[in-house]
Amino acid sequence: MGGNSPCASCKLLRRRCAKDCIFAPYFPSDDPNKFAIVHKVFGASNVSKMLQELPIQQRADAVSSLVYEANARVRDPVYGCVGAISYLQNQVSQLQMQLAVAQAEILCIQMQQEPVVPTPQILDQVDDKSYVLHNQYLNFANSSTNVIHDHSLKRESIFGDMVS
Repeated sequence: MGGNSPCASCKLLRRRCAKDCIFAPYFPSDDPNKFAIVHKVFGASNVSKMLQELPIQQRADAVSSLVYEANARVRDPVYGCVGAISYLQNQVSQLQMQLAVAQAEILCIQMQQEPVVPTPQILDQVDDKSYVLHNQYLNFANSSTNVIHDHSLKRESIFGDMVS
């Protein structure tokens, strides 16, 4: 910023904010915590080197990523943002399984509501094995005991709640 108000980094580091301060455009004085957390995790010198190596048009995105990663690392010192990504991927996987089960249940309900009257031509084309497999599928889809619930693996998410 240079002049009136030093940027958040210069305030925290207790130095004079020069006109060409690399931190000034990205760490304004009205948000001191933003730089404080990045400094705590990465260090001012490392952040300065990273920003200097990037083209100016990419620096704002880099600062945004550094702030996100620093916040995640403070919340979860071991896994950082990888823990958040893993948690979200796990949620997506569980929701995909729930969706597949719901779609199978809908299919079964639709098949039960619209009985197909077999004609002699269809019966001639269907052999005994496919008929047995079809009935086993319907029995499997109608059974509620086929869903496996494993609640033995629980950990705290980065949001503070317990996840399985």
